[in-house]
Amino acid sequence: MHWRIKGTVQKVLGYVPGGDVLHFHLQRQFGGLQNFRRELESKVEDWTIMAHHLRNAGLVFRGLRGFEIGSGWYPTFPIACYLAGVERLITYDLTRHMRADLTLACVEALEGSLQTIADAAGTDLEGVQARYQQLRKRMQAGEDVQSASDGVIVYRAPADATRTDLPDDSVDVVFSNSVLEHVPGEVITAMYRESMRILAPGGVMFHSVNCGDHYAYVDRKVHQLHYLRFSDAEWKRWNNAFLYQNRLRAHYFVDEAREMGFDIVLDTSTTRPERLAQLQAMNVHPQFAHYAPEQLCITSVDFIARKVA
Repeated sequence: MHWRIKGTVQKVLGYVPGGDVLHFHLQRQFGGLQNFRRELESKVEDWTIMAHHLRNAGLVFRGLRGFEIGSGWYPTFPIACYLAGVERLITYDLTRHMRADLTLACVEALEGSLQTIADAAGTDLEGVQARYQQLRKRMQAGEDVQSASDGVIVYRAPADATRTDLPDDSVDVVFSNSVLEHVPGEVITAMYRESMRILAPGGVMFHSVNCGDHYAYVDRKVHQLHYLRFSDAEWKRWNNAFLYQNRLRAHYFVDEAREMGFDIVLDTSTTRPERLAQLQAMNVHPQFAHYAPEQLCITSVDFIARKVA
């Protein structure tokens, strides 16, 4: 599909009544939800990467208090955290997207990933299996994920991650996966400020940011640096309610956390030769001219920022 077609369709759906429902059904038929199992496997892989990074930073899943920004259609990360033995996992979404049918499908499909979850979390497989059996049985009986997890997983939407009702110093980790690239810069700053408030001393933020042009996933004729050709005014034509992209570069997310007072303990941003070659072969809009090419061409970053004890 040509990227402009997708952008136009999503732009229109963002304005018409019931556009969100129609957008979901289009995602099921033609988009990322078309192959549910493949997408779920990708999310499990992302979770295991996060789990390894958190363990390397000294966090232990058993008894962990977590806060997720951006729940999505179904809560893969919160469920995996629950199976790993967290004490509580609160997940916020600005819009209420989570669906009971997809959440149950997620739980049922995770049966094949229990060993992977146990290994990544560094916990015993028997405990993961016991929690899984309880969760699946109760959800198959009609309970929602919060009830079936005995209140360990808490879903709140619509909810604002810049102004939570959580007490000071009440969570050990704040995390997101492929969310911050869809959030305006000033909102990211507000999220970081709120994270600093609710994190316990020594607690961390983990964010995985996919800051490349997402239209490249549907149009093979463009690559992930493609959107740097346009000015903000031009790009506004293609930004929409369902695929807003802030076009902020990887170092921004890390630098903003550092300026907020966090100690950066992980930064995976890497300049890849193929991206640098793509950048050198294209016309970049002058508004990006102040960036070094090595910064401009980075399209993903995982980072951990610790609240100094």
